[in-house]
Amino acid sequence: MEGRNKYLLTYILWFVDLAIVVLSFIIATYIRFLNFRDMEDKTLHFIVFIVFALMSTIYTFALDYNRDYIRRTFWQEGTAVFKYVVAMTVSTMVIIYALNIAGTFSRLVMGYFGIIDFILTYLAHILLKKMMSSYWSNSDTAAKILVISEEEIMMPTIRHLQHRLEINFKIVGAACIDKDMTGEVIRGVKILSNAEKLIETVTTMPFDEVFIYTPNKTQNELSDMIQAFSDMGVTVHYCVELADIPGSSHMGEFGTYSVISYVHGTGRYRALILKRVMDIVGGLVGLLITAILTPFVALAIRIDSPGPIFFSQIRIGKNGRRFKIYKFRSMYQDAEERKKELEKQNEMSGLMFKIKDDPRITKVGAFIRKTSIDELPQFWNVFKGDMSLVGTRPPTEGEFEQYNQYYRRRISMTPGLTGMWQVSGRSNIEDFEEIVKLDLRYIDNWSIGLDIRIIIKTVGVVLFGRGAS
Repeated sequence: MEGRNKYLLTYILWFVDLAIVVLSFIIATYIRFLNFRDMEDKTLHFIVFIVFALMSTIYTFALDYNRDYIRRTFWQEGTAVFKYVVAMTVSTMVIIYALNIAGTFSRLVMGYFGIIDFILTYLAHILLKKMMSSYWSNSDTAAKILVISEEEIMMPTIRHLQHRLEINFKIVGAACIDKDMTGEVIRGVKILSNAEKLIETVTTMPFDEVFIYTPNKTQNELSDMIQAFSDMGVTVHYCVELADIPGSSHMGEFGTYSVISYVHGTGRYRALILKRVMDIVGGLVGLLITAILTPFVALAIRIDSPGPIFFSQIRIGKNGRRFKIYKFRSMYQDAEERKKELEKQNEMSGLMFKIKDDPRITKVGAFIRKTSIDELPQFWNVFKGDMSLVGTRPPTEGEFEQYNQYYRRRISMTPGLTGMWQVSGRSNIEDFEEIVKLDLRYIDNWSIGLDIRIIIKTVGVVLFGRGAS
């Protein structure tokens, strides 16, 4: 497992292991004394517990014992956890002996702790692995892989990746560069295109990464293809040698293939985890505000015009994923049908649609748009992970179907509730190309600090009604 998922998993396992250390120590102490009143020196027990927690943390991060957690079998998991518990227990005993406090600490507590911690840690690791497997197999969060190979090795390549890729990867399609196999299905994977139509075919499909294994084609011959994927903002793994030669290359590994990876987007995975934490917290706060305002907004919408309170629409998320966005309804029910009649009045240059004094907008709709109240239900999208507090504007399906490689890079990060173009006077921007430039500037310069600055500016925009329409 690589990237953000690796860092996130490391911290999750660390937290789980620490929680089990606390629980195991409490249970071991209670078994030994049958209560917490007769445990003699409570300060001594607290010191020993702190040493246990410290040794657990050091073993987790210094030795990275969970680096192959996903791949481990039940037996291998038990062996890894046993080594972890033994190392933690022995090192703790050495330290308390060095501190000259071992003589007054119950050895039975130490023994009970080791047994209980091993059992609970092993069971927790197995349960967590099953939960993660279910999560990635039943959701849209797994990394979507596009395989590019040659006719002769297409089947063994797909089979190899299916067996060796970790559970957070999913092959969503393949392309053959030396023969037109379009439409064929190999081991459940559909061949989507040949070499000539590849980029045109995949530009508007959801995928995150590309794996290229073409022994009879040099990297130079595929440079245009690799550059096209680079323009889209997706990661490319180019295989440089045969499979099943583990450890022969220091460049990287993908399903045990040695690869050169052209990684696009940020590699600051800890910052991305923090961004997601901010989204969850911000989403909860936003949902609370939405819950308070919904009865009043709903009543106003219902009195103003017939129809539902909420409006939903399919939008395009990170790397082409579809999701349903939610808003308070600000237009009449026949707004989508009337859009075709108004297209000639479009004030935007490019793929977006916007006109001043749009006749489809209701009186209440004009107010909630001006104050951005209509967008409050999107905090549900933020909390779910479809969107982020800050990001790029999520395009509609109609817009996305017209995208080229350059435009597609806009969706190489999770779309946001607000972003660069929203705080740059969004009502004054009439050129879609300008929006694309602002979105790409955000992607290329992303940081937590930039997100915070945009959120602060957004508050000012909302409070003073600047740039909204």
